[in-house]
Amino acid sequence: MFKRISVICLAGLFVSTLSASAATFTFATASGATAGGEAVSASATVTTNANGTVSVTLNDLLANPMDVGQLISDFDFTLSNGATSGTLTSSSGTTIFIGSGGTTTPGTTGSTGWGVNNNVNGGIQLDALGFVGPAGLIIGPGPYTNANSSIAGNGPHNPFILDTATFTLLVSGVTDTTSVTSATFSFGTTPGVNVPGVPGNPPPPIPEPASIALFGTGMAGLAAMLRRRFHMPTA
Repeated sequence: MFKRISVICLAGLFVSTLSASAATFTFATASGATAGGEAVSASATVTTNANGTVSVTLNDLLANPMDVGQLISDFDFTLSNGATSGTLTSSSGTTIFIGSGGTTTPGTTGSTGWGVNNNVNGGIQLDALGFVGPAGLIIGPGPYTNANSSIAGNGPHNPFILDTATFTLLVSGVTDTTSVTSATFSFGTTPGVNVPGVPGNPPPPIPEPASIALFGTGMAGLAAMLRRRFHMPTA
């Protein structure tokens, strides 16, 4: 009887271990979306974590853009716990310089230079324009044969962030049960050119690395217990 209860308790531990330590939400611009009359395409993945952080990955999906007005400049999101302020603890992106004729020169990987504006439209805004300025906007993949002078060879707008930028924010009150209720993308060098994000289906939750390690240890213990149980000598 003692062994049976131990196995059941261990199984309960596994269920607890596999419970979500983070919740992930995806948003994208609608098919055929435009900003200022020009095609745009972007996606965002926002993860709320049990440790009070929010992780954001922004992707510019528009290949061979023509104009700087098609590049991501800001991203707003609202949370179910009503939080309207956060602190940006880290960001990362890889830069690219686009010269005349669409020629490219790789840059470096490091901080995006973006910042946070609090209490924007009832939520939190990741912002390029008010911090790094017109340089540092996220540009989609090349080639850049369509790029006009607002992109190609434009010194004040270079370098751009290529394809993807990631951000981590500390937001008071956030847990792994906090949901992202809305998201808005902004494009170009003029503030307020906004396109709403359409929510998608989040991927399954992923346990924290520590939980995965605990799960592996528990599985090993369960296997050893079962071996002892089924190889006990008969009385």
